[in-house]
Amino acid sequence: MRLVFFLACACALAGCQIIYKLPTRQGNVIEQKQLDQLQTGMTREQVLFLMGTPLAASPFREDRWDYVGYYKSPRGREAKRVVTLYFDEAGTLARMEGIERQADDSAIEDPDLKTVLREEERDANEEEREASEDNRETGVILTPE
Repeated sequence: MRLVFFLACACALAGCQIIYKLPTRQGNVIEQKQLDQLQTGMTREQVLFLMGTPLAASPFREDRWDYVGYYKSPRGREAKRVVTLYFDEAGTLARMEGIERQADDSAIEDPDLKTVLREEERDANEEEREASEDNRETGVILTPE
């Protein structure tokens, strides 16, 4: 009877997998290579072509465009970036804020598949190790196949 119970538990646990969470990207996709190409003196059309439509463009202040980007990785790391561009009366780029390279810029980029799979495998191993430690306390040891 015990053997049947443990086999049923092992089968039930074997079907469990880690739920894959998609990366969440909201607002403007702001990449450093785009920001590196920005230069004062560019026209609105050039900036629009390079950066895309601003997320926040005030109808009352046509001289300011705000680009807001938010990214949350599947592992839960969050990155937020705000870039503000100011134009002069002639419609050329006069000033830029928030274009400096961030220290945690790697969190903004999408992870590659190998990295995601490696992290999921590590999480699964940690959960398995924790489960085996709990089972040692009860006197039951489950070994993976």
